[in-house]
Amino acid sequence: MSGQSITDRITAAQHSVTGSAISKTVCKATTHEIMGPKKKHLDYLIQCTNEMNVNIPQLADTLFERTANTSWVVVFKSLTATHHVMVYGNERFIQYLASRNTLFNLSNFLDKSGLQGYDMSTFIRRYSRYLNEKAVSYRQVAFDFTKVKRGSDGVMRTMNTEKLLKTIPIIQNQMDVLLDFNVNANELTNGVINAAFMLLFKDAIRLFAAYNEGIINLLEKYFDMKKVQCKEGLDIYKKFLTRMTRISEFLKVAEQVGIDRGDIPDLSQAPSSLLDALEQHLASLEGKKVKDSTAASRASTLSNAVSSLANTGISFTKVDEREKQAALEEEQARLKALKDQRLKELQKTPVPATTDSSPVSTMGGTINSAPAIDLFSTPSSNNGFGHNLYFRNDIPNANPFLTLPVVDAVHLSMALSDNDSLSSRTPSHEMFGGVDQLHLDSFYKHILGGILKPTVASSPNQALTPNGQQANRLVSHDLDSSLANLVGNLGIGNGTAKNDLHWSQPGEKKLTGGTNWQPKTAPSTTWNPATMVTSCLTRLVPLLGGISESN
Repeated sequence: MSGQSITDRITAAQHSVTGSAISKTVCKATTHEIMGPKKKHLDYLIQCTNEMNVNIPQLADTLFERTANTSWVVVFKSLTATHHVMVYGNERFIQYLASRNTLFNLSNFLDKSGLQGYDMSTFIRRYSRYLNEKAVSYRQVAFDFTKVKRGSDGVMRTMNTEKLLKTIPIIQNQMDVLLDFNVNANELTNGVINAAFMLLFKDAIRLFAAYNEGIINLLEKYFDMKKVQCKEGLDIYKKFLTRMTRISEFLKVAEQVGIDRGDIPDLSQAPSSLLDALEQHLASLEGKKVKDSTAASRASTLSNAVSSLANTGISFTKVDEREKQAALEEEQARLKALKDQRLKELQKTPVPATTDSSPVSTMGGTINSAPAIDLFSTPSSNNGFGHNLYFRNDIPNANPFLTLPVVDAVHLSMALSDNDSLSSRTPSHEMFGGVDQLHLDSFYKHILGGILKPTVASSPNQALTPNGQQANRLVSHDLDSSLANLVGNLGIGNGTAKNDLHWSQPGEKKLTGGTNWQPKTAPSTTWNPATMVTSCLTRLVPLLGGISESN
């Protein structure tokens, strides 16, 4: 049974009604359930930060509004969701947070609903301070220390002395606030604080890695600095040693709560002789008496210290690589699961096999051979040709004589050239307008003769022409005779078209009433189907002429 409260369900329903998907997802990610935010909700928020049409201030304000809740669970989960988006989301999100004057004002937050509320309120106040400091650090240096490039050509290793002395204190402040979370293993008792601790653990590793590279760069330049810079650099190095001890304790807590030992880096401290060398160099610059030390000894001490710190940096790099590899394997596993699920769906619901001429669907084990009706396509008919010819057969209950061909010139030329190759076109073929007469005969026979010719019962005593041919047969090599025969077959007469419109206008009558009064009759229109066919043939002849001209 879900642990969501009635308030969570009502709030999510309200956002569903208003159509705000972001507000609904934030509400579901910060419910009253004592568990960390669900991964699917966090992934959706991360995806939102990568969409250019998403309002980042609205997303941030929605998360801030959830921190105004009185329940420690909702507030803690809101902070965790915000931290997750800051780390894994688009940089636009943390840029907006850095541009705000105020972020989380939870320094006085206290949940008095129970003993657990008192305990968790302390960590909420500390956690909100760290998120505020993280945004302030980004505002000061314009980049996130946990995401900077590391290595010999990294940001902190290539920074000049003046900028380095200003940047390292910013990292120190952020590291101090993070370590002030100060949680013990026995206090990580629920999923909410565990989710926050995991994010803090990853930030601590990456932040200290940048801190470590900054110290390496500082040590390499220390003996070339001015007196004021050396004094400042020595103070920075002393603070670094203190924070190294604190980060070691923090990593021990992580190991106690079950984090894999391979995900925890090894910290290698620099030799204590390095601190003495740094102090002696500063004293010599100030004019104090110091022990005589050769340049070779100082170089050796510095080299050993840099080597130790570099090993620590390598350990941090290995941890990052393992994390990236784990994320990649997880993503590949999810992709494989989606592919398997899709294959199972395709096997359960096979795609129906269809053809152009007669679509056949095999759904549920039954075969339906009825052709599918497509309201947006032109009906086709194959009359012995390899290409479709289109006819206006879309009028229901129409007179068969009114089924007029609308032949596309391109399809017609393709159809005429489909049954014969170029090699068979010899000069012996009589050409009409650039088109083989044999092809015209085939066109007349299959198209004009088959479509326009009325259905007449065959009679054995059919009249023959003097040439021994039937009267209704198409005459080869003679277009005019063929069209005349077609007109005769349709019963039009001698080929003369009659007027197909007969308007009968009644004479003027006086409406005087009485026995002599008669109502007016509406004008009647008489349609002659044969004349319509004649009109079609009249339009078809120029079409054939156009084909001949194009050839």
